[in-house]
Amino acid sequence: GPCRSRCGDPAGAMGLELEPLFQAWSYFRRRKFRQCADLCSQLLERSPGEQAAWSLKTRALTEMVYVDEIDMDQEGIAEIMLDENAIAQVARPGTSLKLPGTSQGGGPSPAVRPVTQSGRPITGFVRPSTQSGRPSTMEQAIRTPRTGLTARPITSASGRCVRLGTASMLTNPDGPFINLSRLNLAKYAQKPKLAKALFEYIFHHENDVKNALDLAALATEHAQFKDWWWKVQIGKCYYRLGLYREAEKQFKSALKQQDMIDTILYLAKVYLRLDQPVTALNLFKQGLDQFPGEVTLICGIARIHEEMNNISSAAEYYKDVLKQDNTHVEAIACIGSNHFYSDQPEIALRFYRRLLQMGVYNCQLFNNLGLCCFYAQQYDMTLSSFERALFLAENEEETADVWYNLGHVAVGIGDLNLAYQCFKLTLVNNNDYAEAYNNLAVLEMRKGHIEQARALLQTASSLAPHLYEPHFNFAILSEKVGDLQRSYTAAQKSEEAFPGHVDTQQLIKQLKQHFAML
Repeated sequence: GPCRSRCGDPAGAMGLELEPLFQAWSYFRRRKFRQCADLCSQLLERSPGEQAAWSLKTRALTEMVYVDEIDMDQEGIAEIMLDENAIAQVARPGTSLKLPGTSQGGGPSPAVRPVTQSGRPITGFVRPSTQSGRPSTMEQAIRTPRTGLTARPITSASGRCVRLGTASMLTNPDGPFINLSRLNLAKYAQKPKLAKALFEYIFHHENDVKNALDLAALATEHAQFKDWWWKVQIGKCYYRLGLYREAEKQFKSALKQQDMIDTILYLAKVYLRLDQPVTALNLFKQGLDQFPGEVTLICGIARIHEEMNNISSAAEYYKDVLKQDNTHVEAIACIGSNHFYSDQPEIALRFYRRLLQMGVYNCQLFNNLGLCCFYAQQYDMTLSSFERALFLAENEEETADVWYNLGHVAVGIGDLNLAYQCFKLTLVNNNDYAEAYNNLAVLEMRKGHIEQARALLQTASSLAPHLYEPHFNFAILSEKVGDLQRSYTAAQKSEEAFPGHVDTQQLIKQLKQHFAML
């Protein structure tokens, strides 16, 4: 028969259409996780058994809510006050983070550099560990106002993680993507590639630590305990569950198999939670033998020295960090604040200007620039920096900080009316600002308003029992009006907050002579 040629096939149909799975992978690589997950959902509707699409979707959903566990370390009231790990009640000086004031390593005194409730000098960089100091009593933990400026412990770290997980449930109208209660974990544990994606999904997205731990235990058994990655994940689960000694065993075992910087950082976190900073320091130093010049390890050492009040050593290590990575924001900020409090505002100014050149552009930086300019006598830049800081302030607490510093500038130039207005504005923005109450009281004393001054000082000392200034000022004021008993009580509190304060010691001595004469 006659041959018939087939014509009419659409030759151009191939066009630019990407294969859907490849398109989803491309979205994932470009961090467009929402589109990636949606595309994978469509693929899974067509063929529910598609393992590649399933794995990619779990990874995309995980990345949406992923939080780096190493830095996310906030101790809640429950974790601090109900800590069952037996630790020496009276630690040797310089071996505990609970008694940081014992190892004064050349840092400025509280008269120059303010301290947090836990007795540590204020750091140059806000980290989770600097915000939640260790309060000595439950009452103090609960009474401290709840802001990032104070050392109020956050209510509970685990509660925060649960909220992260539940928010992401809303991503699917039909309910959760994977129904954990019906999963056969033993089956997945035998497929290492799928198991790892599934573990990350359960741990980060669903925040179901117990199921994650079960999966990791089965998977590490299947790998005959030879895969270090699983050991690290089991350690992370134990850490979340508060089983620090078990976590330590897992991380140590993982390090024997494979030296990894992350594992060292996790293990150091365990030691710090167990209040063993010296062990953590030794661990970091061993890590530096394996990974010389690793910035995160040097930075870890610097943070521990800073938390133990050993400021000069911390500054040295931060300088080492800058030798390796000269754009490390935390190191620059900490060295800058250290110079500022060591009475070298000109040098601090150089460090903060460096941050500005690097593109850091926020309220805190301009606030610090304004203070440095004022104390370095570059008055032309001071007010414009503070104006910029007020413009960039994101919340009322930041605005309060700027007004408080402007109040100091006003006191410095002798304009007490302006200072009064600035401290008042500080309290309008943040009603719990103890330092502003104290300074307002001093201004009221100068005007001769004794009763107002006393009320303000009492408010300041109840808001911030760790500051010595309100106690000392109250003691002086009470002594002037002849209320010696109250004066003596306040002076003792002041001495407790700052044992090296000479004026307090002289006042106590005078009062004791008065009492002896009576």
